[in-house]
Amino acid sequence: MGLITFLSDFGYRDHYVAAVKARILQLAPAQQVLDISHGIEPFNIAHAVHVLDAVFRDFPAGTVHLVGVNDHGTKGSWHALQFGGHYFVAANNGLLALLTDGQPEEMVTITAEATPSPTRDVLAPAAVHLAQGGLLEDIGLPTTELYQLLNRQLRLQDNRVTGHVIHVDHYGNLITNISRTAVEVIARGRPFTIHFARETVRDIVAHFSVSDPGDAVCIFNSQDRLCIGVNQGNAAELLGLHFDSQVDVRFPA
Repeated sequence: MGLITFLSDFGYRDHYVAAVKARILQLAPAQQVLDISHGIEPFNIAHAVHVLDAVFRDFPAGTVHLVGVNDHGTKGSWHALQFGGHYFVAANNGLLALLTDGQPEEMVTITAEATPSPTRDVLAPAAVHLAQGGLLEDIGLPTTELYQLLNRQLRLQDNRVTGHVIHVDHYGNLITNISRTAVEVIARGRPFTIHFARETVRDIVAHFSVSDPGDAVCIFNSQDRLCIGVNQGNAAELLGLHFDSQVDVRFPA
């Protein structure tokens, strides 16, 4: 029996999460379900992709990731797919295309009727089937069609890497799409400065607390993405930055 993780935008005030778990337990009383988060901003695909992409590889191979975000979907359909040795079940709303860069290893359109509660009635049974060792082909028809949303792409130049904020976390830290690899490839050993809002930072440190309280600081997080924070402060509020704000790493000519 495999593990099911559960990620949703259902929040923590209502019965929706419990209803999905009850459905899972009806189908498989011994099934293990681990919550990732139910605090995804409602209908926010980018938020869901960031959270899921940051953590799914830490689970054992074969884990099934149940995603209940914007679960009616843009196209009114639902997919189950395999990617990176894991399974994912979610609405066809662009989330799976972003997560897999449009390149799942195997994918089906889940055979199901429309329902007021797709995560409970469509996605949860599919997740249980896969966690119990079932095949993708038993729950739907093979497909290669995904509703496409495009990730913001880095702009790499000889003397600059231009990226954007892709997530603001609970602390107000700003996670960008600038990777350690991109910085190192363009730097070629050169020094660099990081520019955002009206700030310039001249170094990337190991952790936020290296700086004095109130100072802006940059680190690479555990996913090797460039992050901007303010020691003991909310960087998003103090710097006036938000999702999609531009960040530049500049190198001398």
